[in-house]
Amino acid sequence: MQDQSIDEYWMSQALEQARLAAERDEVPVGAVLINDSNELIAAGHNQPISASDPTAHAEIIVLRMAASKLNNYRLPGTTLYVTLEPCTMCVGALVQARVTRIVYGAAEPKFGAIESAHQLFSAGKFNHSPEITGGVRKDECSVLLSRFFEEKRQQKKNKTSL
Repeated sequence: MQDQSIDEYWMSQALEQARLAAERDEVPVGAVLINDSNELIAAGHNQPISASDPTAHAEIIVLRMAASKLNNYRLPGTTLYVTLEPCTMCVGALVQARVTRIVYGAAEPKFGAIESAHQLFSAGKFNHSPEITGGVRKDECSVLLSRFFEEKRQQKKNKTSL
């Protein structure tokens, strides 16, 4: 498989995780982490509501699973696929874990910390800078999020009109 088709494949796996999050009434963000042999290490999705944990973003869930599985908090030689541009907290965790590459789908205009609200890697202040690829299957990722929030707004509107 070529790099682009590999990215498309793994982002589809992250999208499956995002759909699981939506089914559980969590913001639909999914992530998978693979090794340099293109083998899955961990997969997860947003869980802050169900876990009562503000840090339970998809990226953090996956990093925790992978670190536990590999018995190492450092995860060099790995690629993270996530459906939404990581926030500041997640970028910090990805730097600490030494993830080699970050591939994301949709940009996050309010909290995105790679290209949108903040460009944390562009300052060159981190001791680790992963390779970044944005916009992989961005339309699918964006539509999933948009529909989720549209349904939430409609549910809220229906409740207030009763």
